[in-house]
Amino acid sequence: MKVIGLTGGIGSGKSRILDVFKTKGIPVFNADEKARKVMNNNDELLEDIRTTFGKGVFNNGVLDRKKLAIVVFSDSDKLVRLNALIHPRVAKRFEHFKQQQNSPYLIKEAAILFETGGWKSCDQIILVCAPMEMRIQRVINRDNTTREAVVSRIQNQWSDEKKIPLADFVIQNEHWEDTLLKIEAIHQSLLGS
Repeated sequence: MKVIGLTGGIGSGKSRILDVFKTKGIPVFNADEKARKVMNNNDELLEDIRTTFGKGVFNNGVLDRKKLAIVVFSDSDKLVRLNALIHPRVAKRFEHFKQQQNSPYLIKEAAILFETGGWKSCDQIILVCAPMEMRIQRVINRDNTTREAVVSRIQNQWSDEKKIPLADFVIQNEHWEDTLLKIEAIHQSLLGS
C-alpha cells in the first residue's frame, strides 16, 4: 500500500483537504492530531516534557499547550527537543494504523513532514499551499490567537518555495472549487498508479 504524505504550512488548509480524501474512502492518519492526543494522554511523555521544559508549561498539573507553544516557537532548539520527544511515539501509532488498512493508498498528514525528514518514508507527497496573508488570517480566526504568534510558528516551518521541488503534487488552496477539482485529479492519479 502506498503512503502519501500530505503537508503544508500552518493555515494552508490541510485538515479540510484531508476530510475530502476521507469522504472518498481513503484512510487518513492525522499526525498533528495524534501528537496532541499523545501529549495529553501519555504520562511518560508528560513527565519528559516537564523535565525538559519545566513546570511553567503546566497549569495545575495539566499541560498548557499554548504556554508550551510560546516556549518552543521562540527557540528552534527547544522545538527540535519537543519534536524528538513526540515524533517517535506518533511514528509507532502510524505503523500500527498502516498495518490495519486495506486500500490502494493511505494519507499521512503532518505539518512538518519535510522538516522532520518524515517525507522520506512516503511514496509520494501532496503539498498544500496558500497565500501568506490568507494563512495568517485563517489561523487567527481558528485559534483566536495573535498575528505575532502565527508568524512565529510560520517562521519555524520551511517555506513553500523550499517544499515545492520535493512535492509530487501541489494544491494551491485559495478557491475551494479549484481545490476540489485538484483533489479529485490527484485521487484519480493515485488510484491509477
